[in-house]
Amino acid sequence: MTPPPAFNLLDQPWIPVRLRGGQVTELGLLALFERAGDIEALAETSPPNLVALHRLLLAVTHRALCRDPGSWKDADRARWWRTGLPVAPLHAYLEHWRERFWLFHPTEPFMQVAALARAPETADKLKPWTQVALESANGNTPVVFDHAVDDCPVAVPAARALRQLLGFLQFTPGGLVKVFRSADKAGPLSNTAAVMPLGATLAQALLLGLPPHRAASASDLPCWERPPVTTADLQADPQPATGPCDRYSRLSRAVLLLQEPEPEPTQVRWIRFGAGVALLEDEAAPDPMSSYRAGSNGLVRLNFAEGKAAWRDLGALLPDATGKEAQPAAILSGAANLQDALGDLDSDIPVLLAGLTSDQAKLVRWRSEHFRLPMVALTRFEVAQLVREALQAAETQHRELRRLANQMLAHTLPDPGSKDTLERAREMVARSPLSTAFFVVLEQALPHWLQRIGRAEIDEAARDWQRALLRASQNAWDTTLALLGTSAPALKAQAQMHGRHLHLLKPLREAAGEGGGTAGIATTTTTTTISKEPTHHE
Repeated sequence: MTPPPAFNLLDQPWIPVRLRGGQVTELGLLALFERAGDIEALAETSPPNLVALHRLLLAVTHRALCRDPGSWKDADRARWWRTGLPVAPLHAYLEHWRERFWLFHPTEPFMQVAALARAPETADKLKPWTQVALESANGNTPVVFDHAVDDCPVAVPAARALRQLLGFLQFTPGGLVKVFRSADKAGPLSNTAAVMPLGATLAQALLLGLPPHRAASASDLPCWERPPVTTADLQADPQPATGPCDRYSRLSRAVLLLQEPEPEPTQVRWIRFGAGVALLEDEAAPDPMSSYRAGSNGLVRLNFAEGKAAWRDLGALLPDATGKEAQPAAILSGAANLQDALGDLDSDIPVLLAGLTSDQAKLVRWRSEHFRLPMVALTRFEVAQLVREALQAAETQHRELRRLANQMLAHTLPDPGSKDTLERAREMVARSPLSTAFFVVLEQALPHWLQRIGRAEIDEAARDWQRALLRASQNAWDTTLALLGTSAPALKAQAQMHGRHLHLLKPLREAAGEGGGTAGIATTTTTTTISKEPTHHE
């Protein structure tokens, strides 16, 4: 006997939210949209799951507004910003598709592939639910502090299993699957630091991130508006996304959550698993939440690098007139256009950067970081370029400091002129706290610097940054000297590098106004005036 549908996501609480006042609770989709103006933020703690939940809610909002009112412009978003999300169309849309929002359903389970229950390749093969939990151990991918065993998984609440599934579908790396095909494409946000503009409430965050309505929006369907996936679909060639709603709900792996029997019918222990509806990336249509920075061979997708704070790549989130140094996520230009429609050009936009980084299908790190980007930097090419030049100046200063430290350390070792000695010194400096001591000072100065840029105090911001560079450089050098010690070879090496160190700091002192001269983001000597007229982005 086929079990009846269970756990409808419209009614059942499953999305963790933080309400005004700090209370954390879980809500179903109907209640979430009704209370979106009272929700400060989603309370999901896993960065991949958090991004995936936002994408799901954006897809629902987009499709609901495609039905009623049918289209919208920035002026409509500005009106909804003031009056609240149009709840009636959202509820009507969800009720229209209610049957596709059952988590457990014999033929149409939400974001899953019911065909796995009948396919010979998967009908008798079960995997633990941790297969779709990016932070959990499974197969040959053990994770520190996770001692889960594939043969004996612990059952988890269905709500948690679904949130894990959503994050997995968006961020799973490409690699071997061996069911329906030998290998599969990566999820839409694999190896990506996804960008999401945030507001004071969830309603504002959804309006800031709402994909624009275009002529092609009618054909951009999320998976719950499409026919159920068949095994033939899973074996088909990869296809590009039809738009953001397709990307935000792409079944990049075929998964079927299995409902536990009584007395735990809202628990999940086992799943069926296989290759999914493969996504073919299109360079002309990048993911709306993906930014690109300059790499050694052109632009590369922004991700979280080892030992590198995300703010150091902040320039990738800002517009670039040349298109050679940065390609910011489209969602940011949409957010800036909304602020323009609101007549709010002096504020900044809170931004969440979240996701994970993988290495050949192995997940190595995940993060979530918050920034406040000035509107003037998001809408004016020249200001964005000044910010990039300031960040590049920091990287250049850091490289020069490390070069001096390499040479100084080499002079404390036997045969300081040899290539092997210099390489050994480089390795020791790389493991030292020099970089941390340098960038921690700049990170402390970053918020105030961005605030000054947001107020169009460009020359003052330039002097502040040069002073921060000077403090950072001195802190890194002092830290290095303390580690070097006071032995005779160390003191001699320090004396040999002293003049070069002063020479490296001289331009910073002059630019910061401490040694004569004028200030600029790099070494500019002219006063910068910034227009308040924004640059519109399509």
